[in-house]
Amino acid sequence: MPLYENVFIARQDISGVQVDALADAFTQLISDNGGEIKKREYWGLRNLAYRMRKNRKGHYVMLNIAAPSTAIAELERTMRINEDVIRYLTLRVDALEEGPSVVMQSRGSREDRQRRSAAERERSAEAREGSERPVERPAERRVPEPVEA
Repeated sequence: MPLYENVFIARQDISGVQVDALADAFTQLISDNGGEIKKREYWGLRNLAYRMRKNRKGHYVMLNIAAPSTAIAELERTMRINEDVIRYLTLRVDALEEGPSVVMQSRGSREDRQRRSAAERERSAEAREGSERPVERPAERRVPEPVEA
């Protein structure tokens, strides 16, 4: 069976529960047409590069799908009709990725970086307190007083 990756962006003003219900409906649609969802990831509410249909943000969801092309055609037709879907993209791939996607991996490393940078700030503040040097200032310039004649 052919393998596909589908990413869709839902409107910013719907809740996460509604986005989950939308993804469930798409999953059911694929199942009804003889396919199956191998992996589903919710990437969260993210900023868009430019405004789309008056939205500045969108809920991103990725689906890894093993389904016949008729199921994908029906999925795309349904996404095109649905008002909550801003954009979608479906790609046929040779193999599906195992484990978390690149977006989910970068999310984890960002949290690690934030924790690490907070610890580094604390260490550098402690180091600065221990080795405080007086700040050298340039010598003041004296302006000569005017000479009266």
